[in-house]
Amino acid sequence: MSGDKRYLTSGLPGTGGTIKDSIEDFCVEEIPLYLPCGEGEHLYTVIEKRGVTTLDAIRRLARALKLSERDVGYAGMKDARGVTRQTVSLPRVKPDEVLALELPGISVLSAVRHRNKLKLGHLAGNRFRIRVRGVVPDALSRAETILAVLARRGVPNRFGEQRYGVQGNSHLIGRAMLAGDWRAAVDLVIGYPEKVSAEAWRSAIEAYQRGELEASLQLFPGHCRTERDIIQRLVKRPDDFEGAFRAVNPRLKKLYLSACQSALFDRVVEARLDSLDIVRGGDLAWKHANGACFLVTDAAAEAPRAEHFEISPSGPLFGCRMTTPEGEEQVLEQSILADEGLDPAAFDLSGGLRMEGERRPLRVPLENPQASLDDGGLILEFSLPKGSYATAVLREIVKA
Repeated sequence: MSGDKRYLTSGLPGTGGTIKDSIEDFCVEEIPLYLPCGEGEHLYTVIEKRGVTTLDAIRRLARALKLSERDVGYAGMKDARGVTRQTVSLPRVKPDEVLALELPGISVLSAVRHRNKLKLGHLAGNRFRIRVRGVVPDALSRAETILAVLARRGVPNRFGEQRYGVQGNSHLIGRAMLAGDWRAAVDLVIGYPEKVSAEAWRSAIEAYQRGELEASLQLFPGHCRTERDIIQRLVKRPDDFEGAFRAVNPRLKKLYLSACQSALFDRVVEARLDSLDIVRGGDLAWKHANGACFLVTDAAAEAPRAEHFEISPSGPLFGCRMTTPEGEEQVLEQSILADEGLDPAAFDLSGGLRMEGERRPLRVPLENPQASLDDGGLILEFSLPKGSYATAVLREIVKA
């Protein structure tokens, strides 16, 4: 189901190498959408975290300041494996109180008041500094050549495999949900023994696959909460896979469905890879200035705007109410959905899981790209808009 195969820069050799060998090899700094005004009940606090997820950081801050986690605002999720800087908003606390905090893995860098809570998506983008180790001898020249192409043509706006969970199958679970195949959905959540290294966990999956439900339940580690909840229900009603799947947290269900949307979008990127910087008649073009879309009726007239990166072709985050393109682009998107045995109505789910759908640009601008070498390897620096992933840049450069 994944479309993550070819390269936009396939004619250029990659640098090879690996990333994230240490936490300091991957640094991300959030680019704010706006700066705090200096007054108001919310404290916009810039934190630097190391080896900590965004949600864990929020949990630690809330506990230290005696706040509800729900009251803490943040603009986006940041990697745990790395050094990341981001802003969180904290209500009804004093700057001195926050600046004095000493928390494991978290440093408070600044605290300025603002009137409103920080909301998800309230960021302009992210600035990355990434070290690639073990590269080829002429890695710098290779990287500079590739970065120049990406700066000119744009970065393929792939989601990539990081959206597919620890076992790489979250998108398949979402697809099974949309198809109403609850047996497959449960099997996929339980997972594959070859994908886990812990012996008890692996044995638990193997016992489930043999139909030994009670043994599987005993073997699953305590942190495998979702798997244990599902199997507990199956022990009571072995053939009720739909009922067993109801044990899954609604937030997780949303993640599975979102991963399925992401995988389908990546397939459209793959199909349009050679023309990501060209708008065609029937395209829904994305305006980079404001995120609005419009139907392209005269491709030749819009070509200069695409060349100057004002607009780009868009692709689908499929849903039951998503606006669709026309002509060949409509046929392409419909065929990708049909290949999975789905149609837009499948996304009209109950229980708060309805996916209305939206558009997403097939490419994004690469801002301020730089490459250099030090004793540790190749250092890449660049900025991307919000919602786009550094891995989309790295895969073009490394090609490993």
